[in-house]
Amino acid sequence: MPLHERLTLREFRRKAREGEKITMLALYDYALAHLAQEAAIDGIIVGDSVAQQVYGHTNTLKATMDMMVRHTQAVRRGGPNLFVIADMPYMSYQPSVEAAVRNAGRFMAEGEADAVKFEGGTNVVEKLAAVIAAGIPVVGHLGFTPQSAAMAGGTIVQAREADFAVRLVREAVELDRAGVSLLILECVPPAVTDEVVKRLSIPVIGIGSGPSCHGVVLLAGDILGLTPGRSPGFVKKYADLAGPVADAFRRYAAEVRGGDYPAVQQCYGMKDQERDAFLRQLQD
Repeated sequence: MPLHERLTLREFRRKAREGEKITMLALYDYALAHLAQEAAIDGIIVGDSVAQQVYGHTNTLKATMDMMVRHTQAVRRGGPNLFVIADMPYMSYQPSVEAAVRNAGRFMAEGEADAVKFEGGTNVVEKLAAVIAAGIPVVGHLGFTPQSAAMAGGTIVQAREADFAVRLVREAVELDRAGVSLLILECVPPAVTDEVVKRLSIPVIGIGSGPSCHGVVLLAGDILGLTPGRSPGFVKKYADLAGPVADAFRRYAAEVRGGDYPAVQQCYGMKDQERDAFLRQLQD
Protein backbone atom coordinates (compact mmCIF):
# COMPACT_ATOMS: atom_id res chain seq x y z
CA MET A 1 0.00 0.00 0.00
CA PRO A 2 1.50 3.40 -0.93
CA LEU A 3 2.00 5.74 1.99
CA HIS A 4 -0.29 8.75 2.15
CA GLU A 5 1.37 12.16 1.91
CA ARG A 6 2.39 13.93 5.07
CA LEU A 7 -0.38 16.31 6.05
CA THR A 8 0.15 20.00 6.67
CA LEU A 9 -1.84 22.51 8.68
CA ARG A 10 -3.26 23.81 5.41
CA GLU A 11 -4.64 20.34 4.71
CA PHE A 12 -6.16 20.14 8.18
CA ARG A 13 -7.94 23.43 7.54
CA ARG A 14 -9.19 22.15 4.20
CA LYS A 15 -10.53 18.97 5.81
CA ALA A 16 -12.34 21.00 8.47
CA ARG A 17 -13.80 23.36 5.90
CA GLU A 18 -15.04 20.56 3.65
CA GLY A 19 -16.38 18.35 6.44
CA GLU A 20 -13.76 15.62 6.12
CA LYS A 21 -13.00 14.27 9.58
CA ILE A 22 -9.44 14.40 10.93
CA THR A 23 -8.10 11.23 12.58
CA MET A 24 -5.51 11.36 15.35
CA LEU A 25 -4.00 8.99 17.88
CA ALA A 26 -1.95 9.58 21.01
CA LEU A 27 0.99 7.18 21.06
CA TYR A 28 4.65 7.16 21.96
CA ASP A 29 6.71 4.57 20.07
CA TYR A 30 8.18 3.59 16.73
CA ALA A 31 6.17 0.40 16.16
CA LEU A 32 2.71 1.89 16.71
CA ALA A 33 3.63 5.02 14.75
CA HIS A 34 4.59 2.80 11.82
CA LEU A 35 1.23 1.00 12.01
CA ALA A 36 -0.62 4.32 12.31
CA GLN A 37 1.03 5.53 9.13
CA GLU A 38 0.13 2.29 7.36
CA ALA A 39 -3.49 2.85 8.45
CA ALA A 40 -3.41 6.41 6.99
CA ILE A 41 -4.03 8.09 10.35
CA ASP A 42 -3.63 11.85 9.87
CA GLY A 43 -1.73 12.88 12.97
CA ILE A 44 -0.14 11.78 16.22
CA ILE A 45 0.00 13.50 19.58
CA VAL A 46 3.02 12.44 21.57
CA GLY A 47 1.26 13.11 24.84
CA ASP A 48 2.63 13.62 28.32
CA SER A 49 0.31 10.71 29.15
CA VAL A 50 3.40 8.66 28.25
CA ALA A 51 4.32 9.09 31.93
CA GLN A 52 1.30 6.95 32.82
CA GLN A 53 0.94 4.72 29.77
CA VAL A 54 4.59 3.72 29.38
CA TYR A 55 6.30 4.49 32.68
CA GLY A 56 3.48 3.60 35.08
CA HIS A 57 3.25 6.90 36.94
CA THR A 58 -0.07 7.91 38.50
CA ASN A 59 -0.29 11.23 36.60
CA THR A 60 1.28 13.17 33.75
CA LEU A 61 3.41 15.43 35.93
CA LYS A 62 6.37 13.03 35.83
CA ALA A 63 6.89 13.60 32.10
CA THR A 64 10.10 15.53 31.39
CA MET A 65 11.42 17.31 28.32
CA ASP A 66 14.13 14.69 27.76
CA MET A 67 11.52 11.92 28.00
CA MET A 68 9.15 13.69 25.63
CA VAL A 69 11.84 14.50 23.08
CA ARG A 70 12.98 10.85 22.99
CA HIS A 71 9.45 9.61 22.35
CA THR A 72 8.81 12.30 19.74
CA GLN A 73 11.94 11.16 17.90
CA ALA A 74 10.75 7.54 18.02
CA VAL A 75 7.32 8.45 16.64
CA ARG A 76 8.85 10.52 13.85
CA ARG A 77 11.09 7.61 12.83
CA GLY A 78 8.11 5.26 12.82
CA GLY A 79 5.82 7.62 10.95
CA PRO A 80 7.84 10.00 8.77
CA ASN A 81 4.67 11.07 6.92
CA LEU A 82 2.54 11.66 10.02
CA PHE A 83 1.72 15.11 11.38
CA VAL A 84 3.36 14.94 14.82
CA ILE A 85 2.30 17.15 17.73
CA ALA A 86 4.58 17.13 20.78
CA ASP A 87 3.01 17.79 24.17
CA MET A 88 4.76 20.44 26.27
CA PRO A 89 5.19 18.68 29.64
CA TYR A 90 4.64 20.08 33.10
CA MET A 91 6.99 22.97 33.94
CA SER A 92 8.42 23.11 30.41
CA TYR A 93 6.56 26.40 29.77
CA GLN A 94 4.95 27.53 33.04
CA PRO A 95 8.06 29.23 34.53
CA SER A 96 8.68 31.81 31.78
CA VAL A 97 8.29 32.86 28.17
CA GLU A 98 11.96 32.05 27.63
CA ALA A 99 11.49 28.48 28.88
CA ALA A 100 8.46 28.02 26.65
CA VAL A 101 10.27 29.16 23.50
CA ARG A 102 13.42 27.18 24.31
CA ASN A 103 11.60 23.92 25.00
CA ALA A 104 9.24 24.27 22.05
CA GLY A 105 12.32 24.78 19.90
CA ARG A 106 13.80 21.53 21.21
CA PHE A 107 10.76 19.63 20.00
CA MET A 108 11.11 21.11 16.52
CA ALA A 109 14.90 20.77 16.21
CA GLU A 110 15.53 17.51 18.09
CA GLY A 111 12.17 15.75 17.82
CA GLU A 112 11.26 16.88 14.28
CA ALA A 113 7.74 17.69 15.49
CA ASP A 114 5.32 19.62 13.30
CA ALA A 115 3.73 21.49 16.23
CA VAL A 116 3.72 21.69 20.02
CA LYS A 117 0.73 21.54 22.36
CA PHE A 118 0.00 23.77 25.36
CA GLU A 119 -2.56 23.05 28.07
CA GLY A 120 -4.54 26.05 29.30
CA GLY A 121 -6.24 29.23 28.17
CA THR A 122 -5.74 32.80 29.34
CA ASN A 123 -2.96 31.72 31.70
CA VAL A 124 -0.71 30.53 28.85
CA VAL A 125 -1.56 32.98 26.05
CA GLU A 126 1.55 35.12 26.55
CA LYS A 127 3.82 32.08 26.35
CA LEU A 128 2.21 30.37 23.40
CA ALA A 129 2.05 33.69 21.54
CA ALA A 130 5.82 34.01 21.96
CA VAL A 131 6.30 30.48 20.64
CA ILE A 132 4.11 31.28 17.61
CA ALA A 133 6.10 34.48 17.05
CA ALA A 134 9.23 32.31 16.97
CA GLY A 135 7.75 30.45 14.00
CA ILE A 136 6.55 27.32 15.82
CA PRO A 137 2.96 26.11 15.25
CA VAL A 138 1.00 25.70 18.49
CA VAL A 139 -1.97 23.47 19.34
CA GLY A 140 -4.20 24.54 22.23
CA HIS A 141 -5.82 22.23 24.78
CA LEU A 142 -8.90 23.10 26.84
CA GLY A 143 -11.46 21.24 28.92
CA PHE A 144 -9.93 18.57 31.10
CA THR A 145 -6.25 19.50 31.34
CA PRO A 146 -4.37 16.83 33.30
CA GLN A 147 -1.45 19.08 34.27
CA SER A 148 -3.82 21.28 36.28
CA ALA A 149 -6.20 18.53 37.44
CA ALA A 150 -5.27 19.09 41.10
CA MET A 151 -6.50 22.68 40.87
CA ALA A 152 -9.84 21.40 39.58
CA GLY A 153 -10.26 19.00 42.46
CA GLY A 154 -9.90 16.03 40.13
CA THR A 155 -13.14 16.74 38.27
CA ILE A 156 -12.89 15.55 34.68
CA VAL A 157 -16.01 17.05 33.05
CA GLN A 158 -15.85 20.55 34.51
CA ALA A 159 -17.66 22.07 31.53
CA ARG A 160 -20.96 20.64 32.79
CA GLU A 161 -21.10 23.75 34.98
CA ALA A 162 -22.41 26.82 33.17
CA ASP A 163 -19.80 29.25 34.50
CA PHE A 164 -16.92 26.98 33.52
CA ALA A 165 -18.50 26.31 30.11
CA VAL A 166 -18.82 30.03 29.35
CA ARG A 167 -15.21 30.61 30.40
CA LEU A 168 -14.07 27.71 28.22
CA VAL A 169 -15.78 29.15 25.13
CA ARG A 170 -14.24 32.56 25.77
CA GLU A 171 -10.78 31.06 26.26
CA ALA A 172 -11.15 29.04 23.07
CA VAL A 173 -11.85 32.26 21.18
CA GLU A 174 -8.86 33.87 22.88
CA LEU A 175 -6.56 31.03 21.81
CA ASP A 176 -7.85 31.28 18.25
CA ARG A 177 -7.11 35.01 18.19
CA ALA A 178 -3.66 34.37 19.65
CA GLY A 179 -2.83 32.26 16.60
CA VAL A 180 -3.06 28.61 17.63
CA SER A 181 -3.35 26.27 14.66
CA LEU A 182 -5.60 23.60 16.18
CA LEU A 183 -7.57 23.19 19.41
CA ILE A 184 -7.96 20.01 21.44
CA LEU A 185 -11.14 19.81 23.54
CA GLU A 186 -11.06 17.11 26.21
CA CYS A 187 -14.13 15.86 28.11
CA VAL A 188 -16.43 18.71 27.07
CA PRO A 189 -20.22 18.18 26.75
CA PRO A 190 -21.43 18.33 23.12
CA ALA A 191 -23.59 21.41 23.77
CA VAL A 192 -20.47 23.34 24.79
CA THR A 193 -18.37 21.86 22.00
CA ASP A 194 -20.97 22.99 19.45
CA GLU A 195 -20.59 26.60 20.58
CA VAL A 196 -16.80 26.42 20.45
CA VAL A 197 -16.80 24.98 16.93
CA LYS A 198 -19.21 27.68 15.70
CA ARG A 199 -17.02 30.50 17.00
CA LEU A 200 -13.53 29.35 15.93
CA SER A 201 -11.71 29.71 12.64
CA ILE A 202 -9.44 26.71 13.30
CA PRO A 203 -10.04 22.94 13.36
CA VAL A 204 -11.23 21.54 16.69
CA ILE A 205 -10.16 18.01 17.66
CA GLY A 206 -12.17 16.24 20.33
CA ILE A 207 -11.35 13.63 22.93
CA GLY A 208 -14.58 12.73 24.67
CA SER A 209 -16.19 15.94 23.39
CA GLY A 210 -18.93 14.89 21.00
CA PRO A 211 -19.45 14.54 17.24
CA SER A 212 -19.34 18.17 16.10
CA CYS A 213 -15.54 18.40 16.33
CA HIS A 214 -13.61 18.41 13.07
CA GLY A 215 -11.72 15.32 14.21
CA VAL A 216 -11.04 12.94 17.07
CA VAL A 217 -8.00 11.83 19.04
CA LEU A 218 -7.85 8.78 21.31
CA LEU A 219 -5.04 6.99 23.09
CA ALA A 220 -3.82 4.05 21.03
CA GLY A 221 -3.55 1.90 24.15
CA ASP A 222 -7.18 2.61 25.00
CA ILE A 223 -8.65 1.66 21.63
CA LEU A 224 -6.46 -1.46 21.49
CA GLY A 225 -7.60 -2.60 24.93
CA LEU A 226 -4.06 -2.52 26.29
CA THR A 227 -4.45 0.13 29.00
CA PRO A 228 -4.58 -1.45 32.47
CA GLY A 229 -7.56 -0.58 34.62
CA ARG A 230 -10.80 1.10 33.66
CA SER A 231 -10.91 3.24 30.53
CA PRO A 232 -12.74 6.60 30.43
CA GLY A 233 -16.40 6.43 29.44
CA PHE A 234 -15.80 8.07 26.04
CA VAL A 235 -13.39 5.33 24.91
CA LYS A 236 -14.48 2.76 22.34
CA LYS A 237 -12.30 -0.33 22.15
CA TYR A 238 -11.68 -1.36 18.56
CA ALA A 239 -9.66 -4.39 19.72
CA ASP A 240 -9.17 -6.21 23.02
CA LEU A 241 -5.54 -7.22 22.80
CA ALA A 242 -4.72 -7.54 26.50
CA GLY A 243 -6.06 -11.10 26.67
CA PRO A 244 -4.31 -12.41 23.52
CA VAL A 245 -1.03 -10.73 24.50
CA ALA A 246 -1.11 -12.22 28.01
CA ASP A 247 -2.03 -15.61 26.53
CA ALA A 248 0.91 -15.42 24.10
CA PHE A 249 3.25 -14.63 27.01
CA ARG A 250 1.89 -17.59 28.98
CA ARG A 251 2.30 -20.02 26.07
CA TYR A 252 5.83 -18.75 25.42
CA ALA A 253 6.80 -19.20 29.08
CA ALA A 254 5.28 -22.72 29.17
CA GLU A 255 7.19 -23.80 26.05
CA VAL A 256 10.49 -22.47 27.37
CA ARG A 257 9.99 -24.16 30.75
CA GLY A 258 8.92 -27.39 29.08
CA GLY A 259 11.86 -27.46 26.69
CA ASP A 260 9.67 -27.15 23.58
CA TYR A 261 11.17 -23.83 22.53
CA PRO A 262 13.49 -23.37 20.78
CA ALA A 263 12.84 -26.35 18.48
CA VAL A 264 15.00 -27.37 15.51
CA GLN A 265 13.21 -24.98 13.16
CA GLN A 266 14.11 -22.02 15.41
CA CYS A 267 17.86 -22.87 15.38
CA TYR A 268 20.61 -21.97 12.91
CA GLY A 269 22.18 -24.98 11.25
CA MET A 270 25.76 -25.74 10.13
CA LYS A 271 26.92 -27.71 7.15
CA ASP A 272 28.09 -31.16 8.22
CA GLN A 273 31.66 -30.55 7.12
CA GLU A 274 31.81 -27.25 8.98
CA ARG A 275 30.45 -28.85 12.15
CA ASP A 276 32.94 -31.72 11.87
CA ALA A 277 35.81 -29.31 11.31
CA PHE A 278 34.68 -27.23 14.29
CA LEU A 279 34.64 -30.27 16.59
CA ARG A 280 38.05 -31.49 15.31
CA GLN A 281 39.62 -28.11 15.93
CA LEU A 282 38.26 -28.09 19.47
CA GLN A 283 39.83 -31.50 20.11
CA ASP A 284 43.16 -30.36 18.65
